[in-house]
Amino acid sequence: MRERAQSPSVVSVTENPALVAALRLAVDPPGGVSVEALCELARDDAASAWDIATAAEHLGVNPHTLRYYERIGLVEVDRDSAGHRSYDAQTIRRLVFLIRMRTSGMAISDLRHYVELVDAGEDTIPERLDLLLEHRDTLRAQIAQLQLALAATEYKIAAYGGSAQP
Repeated sequence: MRERAQSPSVVSVTENPALVAALRLAVDPPGGVSVEALCELARDDAASAWDIATAAEHLGVNPHTLRYYERIGLVEVDRDSAGHRSYDAQTIRRLVFLIRMRTSGMAISDLRHYVELVDAGEDTIPERLDLLLEHRDTLRAQIAQLQLALAATEYKIAAYGGSAQP
């Protein structure tokens, strides 16, 4: 198995107020996921590995998605002595990120490129940053359009005698 680049540990994230604020911005929309839930998914490396069913349940995807991500090279998954997939903490952290990016509309080709950059090491950080900055700009534009669509919907609801929601 090839060596993978290391991610910042959960401890370093929780001790850095700027990173905690960024996580809250990313995962704490009203009614959304809490930082605590994200930290549960980003468990430390000493935690026990999950089988595919457990990983899929915690990640909110079906096992087919996890197998697909493995088949196309987005993640490498170890096998236990019986040959069953065994998802360690580092793989779960990568999957959390990949699933969030897919949910936000990032193309599989862009995810593959990103993973290739991560696997290539720290020299690729500037290119990874550029890719993520571009994606963030795209997301912000989409969110702005969705906010306009919501406002138009709320207007029509109110015009028909319904009550607008905050």
